[in-house]
Amino acid sequence: MEKLLIVDDDLGIQKQLKWSLADYEVVLADTRESAIAAVRRHEPKVVTLDLGLPPDAANASEGLAALKEILEISPHTKVIVITGNDDRTHALKAIEMGAYDFYQKPVDADVINVIVSRAFSLATLETDNRSMKSIVGCDTGIIGSSESIDRLRLMVQRIAPTEITALLLGESGTGKEVTAKAIHKVSDRSDAPFIAINCASIPENLLESELFGFEKGAFTGAHKTTLGKIECAQGGTLFLDEIGDMPYHLQAKLLRFLQEKVIERLGGRKEIPVDVRVICATNQNLEVMVSEKSFREDLFYRITEITLNIPPLRDRDEDVLILANFFLQQYAAEYKRSAKSFADDALYGLRNHKWPGNIRELQNKVKSSVIMSTSTQVTAFDLGFFDKENAEYELSLNLRTVREQAETIAIQKAYALTDGNMSKTSELLGITRPTLYSLIEKYRIGINV
Repeated sequence: MEKLLIVDDDLGIQKQLKWSLADYEVVLADTRESAIAAVRRHEPKVVTLDLGLPPDAANASEGLAALKEILEISPHTKVIVITGNDDRTHALKAIEMGAYDFYQKPVDADVINVIVSRAFSLATLETDNRSMKSIVGCDTGIIGSSESIDRLRLMVQRIAPTEITALLLGESGTGKEVTAKAIHKVSDRSDAPFIAINCASIPENLLESELFGFEKGAFTGAHKTTLGKIECAQGGTLFLDEIGDMPYHLQAKLLRFLQEKVIERLGGRKEIPVDVRVICATNQNLEVMVSEKSFREDLFYRITEITLNIPPLRDRDEDVLILANFFLQQYAAEYKRSAKSFADDALYGLRNHKWPGNIRELQNKVKSSVIMSTSTQVTAFDLGFFDKENAEYELSLNLRTVREQAETIAIQKAYALTDGNMSKTSELLGITRPTLYSLIEKYRIGINV
């Protein structure tokens, strides 16, 4: 039987709750001290907590202090605060502090059973999600349990100990760099540097010096000898992302490095031996580029000693919720937010969205939702799912409500897009900062200002 801790100084309420919740193994406590001791000893998944505890039962401070201590000891415990009929203010304060739910006296056996049952279900789901992390690839960073991801992890494990040059193929946002880091992490080079360079993000006239470095005086502005990315990766792994965007004339120099394991800096005459394992990635069709003479055929065969195809997120249905929960826990801890799980409408939206931006889109949505969420559960609204394709919702016909929803959505989106910069948020929205602060307060948007 699941353990349930009931904290109440009223013996009559204790008996009533114990009788109403007879399906659980009930532990009783009547003070803050005894409640904390019970949490440490029994580790209950769910606690019902009366806010009116001695020595001053008329004051909720002792109950709120108990709530704070319980969540500090056991952050994942679901605490249901129990209050009097006229104590909604303290109940809402408890929710802000991280309580799962609140219930107002008098006790109704059917209602309290439903609340407690849901709390246990959620606690169990969250426990499963946390334990799942250890078996879905957190050791390498390739997270998921789908068949395609299992195959990818197996290939990573097999090629990591070798010196074979790998080409990673996949759409933007599928996790090519994560896969490259996984190969490096489980290889014998894991203690040496992992250096990544995006060939598409560096101007063509600078890419050669970025890769190979340059000697002092090699060109105007070259005031000192500078190592390139290849030398910086000595003993480790060099990841060349978007290799299909590498200029044609530079491909020959890269090919020589791959074959001879030596480089020459710009302006230099000395060959420098370099011990580096190379992994390349692209979302382009290199075979077509070879046929069009925009990519060297000899380089193509040199970098494709083995090819790993990374599946898009839309083909990994069972992984979406695993990844979403992983990011939720990660960002809730990073931003010190109370979000612990997804509401039903959020789960619906996550499952039914097509994810054109792949994992990067999912990661950004969860990140912004954690920032936006004002409760322990992230909703579809927090995730930015506002249409019937993504989540169930009911369109209001009240114009004031429609305007409030639209303005709230716009503020949340702008806040997420500007990474929480209030000046940029107001500029993006076309309003002044005082107006933005006023709207945040008016609509009670969960943004720290």
